[in-house]
Amino acid sequence: SSLIPPQHRNTMASKRLLPLSRRAYHSYTHPQPPGPFTAVESSILSAAIPHIPTHGFTHTTLSLGAKDAGYVDASTNLFPKGAFSVVHYHLWSQREALKKHVPRLVGEFGEAGKGTGRKVMALTWERLRGNEKVVHRWQEALAIMAQPSNIPTSISELSSLADEIWFQAGDTSVDTSWYTKRATLSTIYAASELYMTTDRSEGWRDTSAFLERRFEDNMRLGGVVGSVGQWVGFTARAGVNVLRSKGVRI
Repeated sequence: SSLIPPQHRNTMASKRLLPLSRRAYHSYTHPQPPGPFTAVESSILSAAIPHIPTHGFTHTTLSLGAKDAGYVDASTNLFPKGAFSVVHYHLWSQREALKKHVPRLVGEFGEAGKGTGRKVMALTWERLRGNEKVVHRWQEALAIMAQPSNIPTSISELSSLADEIWFQAGDTSVDTSWYTKRATLSTIYAASELYMTTDRSEGWRDTSAFLERRFEDNMRLGGVVGSVGQWVGFTARAGVNVLRSKGVRI
C-alpha cells in the first residue's frame, strides 16, 4: 500500500516477501543492523577468501583462513555449518562492497530519483563481477547453497541483495511495486549468476548481454515477477550437476 511509511518497510517486507528471512530491510530512518558475523569470525573468513580460487568453498579454505588469521585449527569449530560459512561470507561481503560504486553511479546517472533503472542494472553487473575470481568454483557454492539446511539463509541473502541494489540505486517507492521490483530482480540476478558459470567469453561480455536481455524482457513484459522457488530451481539444478560430476549417483 502507498500508505506504508518508509520506516515500516523492513517489517512489511520480511513478513510479506520472504518469511524465511531474518534480515531487516533497509529503512530510511533507522540504522542498519550489524552483520551476521562476529569480529573473530570475520577475521577468519576474510582471511579465507583468497584461498577460494585454489581450494574452493571447502573446509580446507576455512582452515587456511584460520591459520592466516593467527588462530589454531580448532577455531574452525566456530563455524558449525563448515564450508557454507565461507559461501555466506562471500555473499555478504560482496553485497556490502556495492556501496563503493554508488558515488560513481551518481556521477554517471544523477542523484536519487534520476536514472534509477540504469543504476539498478549497473549495480547488478558490479555484483556479478564480484564473482570473477571465484566463478570457476561457483557451482560448488551453488551445490552447498542448495542443501536444505542452507536454503533459508541463501534465499535471505538473495533477497537482501535485491533490496540493497534498489536502495543504493535510490529507490524510494513505498507502494506494492516495492515487493515486485525486488522479487523480479532476485530472479534476474539468479539466472545471470548461473549463466556466468558457463560463460567463456572475454570480459564476461556474454553474461553482460544476457543480463541486459533479462532487463529488457522485464520492461517489455511489464515486470514479470520472479519467485524464490525459481532461485531454488536454479541452484538445485547446478548443485545436482556438480554432485554428478563428482561421481554421486543422483
